[in-house]
Amino acid sequence: MEIRTHNEISRSLCGCPTSLSNGYAKVVLTATEEMKVDDQGLVHGGFVFGLADHAAMLAVNEPFVVLGASEGRFLAPVRVGQEMVAEAKVQPEKSDRKRQVDVSVEVSGEAVFLGVFTTFSLSAHVLEG
Repeated sequence: MEIRTHNEISRSLCGCPTSLSNGYAKVVLTATEEMKVDDQGLVHGGFVFGLADHAAMLAVNEPFVVLGASEGRFLAPVRVGQEMVAEAKVQPEKSDRKRQVDVSVEVSGEAVFLGVFTTFSLSAHVLEG
């Protein structure tokens, strides 16, 4: 399936898609030294969230999809060197523009983040007029 959104995103910061189908995306990201917040190698939650957000956008896969709201829970820490796997599934109920997307991020099969993302598919780029 062709990726129709977020084509210029940094895969080293937000993850690399490994599976994409209608309403579903799987994205993988390995935590790097640049993501750590301390000398123990704790990864900043913003990178975990960014991975989850990227997976949600790809699951919707519309050219002008944006995040409108999110509800998430961080369940466990991530350390430098760990591989994070995000899976996003669009909920079946939908309106013309609005989609709810369930997202999970796991490390070694253990959930580190769970969330629901509300996305909106716009008719033009959000920065245009």
